[in-house]
Amino acid sequence: MPELKLILDEAEREGIIARQAADRLLPFLIARGVKVDQPSPELHRPLAPFSDTETPSFVRGFHDVLITIGIIVALAGLWGIASIYAVLPAIVVLAEVLVRRQRLALPAVALTIALAVWTASSAAQWLDDSLSFVAIGGNVALQYTLAFPVVLGLFYLLYRVPLALALTIMGAAVVFLQLVLRALGWLTGDPLFEVNHPLVLSIIAIACAVGLFALAMTFDLRDPLRRTVNSDVAFWLHLGAAPALLYSVISLAGLSGGTLAALQTVSFRTPVVIATVIALMLIGLVIDRRAFVTSGLVSLGFAVYGIFRQGDARVDTYIYITLLTVGVIVLVIGTGWMPLRRFVMRRLPVAIQEKLPPA
Repeated sequence: MPELKLILDEAEREGIIARQAADRLLPFLIARGVKVDQPSPELHRPLAPFSDTETPSFVRGFHDVLITIGIIVALAGLWGIASIYAVLPAIVVLAEVLVRRQRLALPAVALTIALAVWTASSAAQWLDDSLSFVAIGGNVALQYTLAFPVVLGLFYLLYRVPLALALTIMGAAVVFLQLVLRALGWLTGDPLFEVNHPLVLSIIAIACAVGLFALAMTFDLRDPLRRTVNSDVAFWLHLGAAPALLYSVISLAGLSGGTLAALQTVSFRTPVVIATVIALMLIGLVIDRRAFVTSGLVSLGFAVYGIFRQGDARVDTYIYITLLTVGVIVLVIGTGWMPLRRFVMRRLPVAIQEKLPPA
């Protein structure tokens, strides 16, 4: 039955089932008369009302947690007693065993993050630069950022880890930003274009952040019921898109790129931060992405911290007030997510509601 085999092959490519399982499952299903019919519209509806549609697929059980702890400890020890170049073969060997053969999700995430850290450290060492700061717009920055989509892209092609694809896309967005700045610097004859034209830099950064969010929504709309690997890729892209949007808007508002010092001292601009975070929360409700909302909460805390610091409250008081404010917001959104989302969704056109996760 060719249609059934194609479906199983697609499931294997998406990492839903192992190759050995697909080979054994095909004759098993055929022997029991399973056939593929034209999908009914009912198949696209949830079997039951959603109580939580954003449970990351890499959170499966304590077995994965135990192995992930072992990965972190082992790689940290290897990094300490050997050179940085000994870590890469260890990551590849572990990925072959834990990702390709055993298909463990949380260890795959840990190995991807380890590879990203290794890439950052190696690129900084090769370029004789510091990990703490790499100036944007220069040759060093372009070479530094170029390493991420190349290395992580190869890792994704080998092991199909959703986080690797998301980091590849985000790295490519940063490389695109660098290339645009280099092109503008060459056209204007100004080698410090990004320093002398911060407004243009902020606008380009916002365009890249919006593009990243649009790409995340592309993956999300392919799987509104959150059942395939597209949802995992969208999860990680949203996690990066929200702070990118927030800090690019802060930069456009004149907050020096959204640094902590600016947020603490420019109290009359912090309402811009709060308004932006509220807008991100509204977007997160509409698309049903708690990760999108969560990634802006830390910046909201810094903004509220800046407001209270300009008042008469003592140091210990405004720190606690900041924590209390952020905590209350998190609790209100967390406990009332579904009612709030239903309230917002009822005010959207039906055509848009049908493309989004059900409320």
